[in-house]
Amino acid sequence: MNCIVTGGAGFIGSHIVERLVHDGHRVTVLDNFCTGRKENLQGIKDAKRLSLVEIDLADRSARLDKYFRAVDWVFHLAARADIVPSIVDPLAYHDANVTGTIQVLRASMMARVKRFIYTASASCYGIPKKIPTSETAPIQPQYPYAMTKYIGELYALHFARVYKLPVVSLRLFNVYGPRSRTSGTYGAVFGTFLAQKLAGKPFTVVGDGKQKRDFTFVSDVVEAFIRAASSDVVGEVFNVGSGQSHSVNTLVKLLGGKAIQIPKRPGEPDDTCADIAKIRRVLGWAPKVRFSDGVSTLLDHIDYWKHAPVWTAAKIERATKDWFIYLAHQ
Repeated sequence: MNCIVTGGAGFIGSHIVERLVHDGHRVTVLDNFCTGRKENLQGIKDAKRLSLVEIDLADRSARLDKYFRAVDWVFHLAARADIVPSIVDPLAYHDANVTGTIQVLRASMMARVKRFIYTASASCYGIPKKIPTSETAPIQPQYPYAMTKYIGELYALHFARVYKLPVVSLRLFNVYGPRSRTSGTYGAVFGTFLAQKLAGKPFTVVGDGKQKRDFTFVSDVVEAFIRAASSDVVGEVFNVGSGQSHSVNTLVKLLGGKAIQIPKRPGEPDDTCADIAKIRRVLGWAPKVRFSDGVSTLLDHIDYWKHAPVWTAAKIERATKDWFIYLAHQ
């Protein structure tokens, strides 16, 4: 297949690109390197079937059409992530996550691509009332990042209905694994904890650490993307998670090290867990990597985080000030 992976130099995108190249497909990566890194594709940089294009997908003057000619599969992962900066600059998130998505959808529609896989976020569920959470749960975004990712999903499904674009949307839960982001504003727990461990600093545990997350290993997520692209399903939304949840305290124990507590943050659920019955039934997909094995793999690759920012309680307090100001009333 001829494939495009937007955001293909990012964490999840780079793993998808590797899988596609190893499976014999031709891949064009479109990335503006806002958070993606060329180093993430180092292992396949000499592959003849790989092309890397630096481009801002939200730029309306960008000529996207030429990259989509004769393309079969499109995996749209390009997006801005993190809660805090989305609260500070919601317009930038709208541009990247909504305008950028529409532009990629339009180029895909014009090229009559065979499959379009949209990367959605389980953050659209907000603080869910039912655990495990199914695809039919109420949508209640708590902050601009979640809102813009959900709007992008709505546009993708709209293109499926109006323009007959063969879209599938995957709502990802907490994805972790090698090459998870090391830069940018304070965010994902794994990048934060691994950098702290390398620096000999205590893990900054939010609240009492009993909050649970559906941590899903990246290789399982990649398999879900491949299954979705290889199927003939159109216009459907699927949760992608492990179907289990583990506490932050459990993660600290597996990583090994001391911990300190920082204030609990508003707008965050106490528990997230994906109901994955639908994707099991329709796509035949199921997670394979146990949480303890996934964490062990990360520790084997811990040097990747040696240049990551090391967050302390004081730095986190300053970085998340707007989070508490704007979300405390919800």
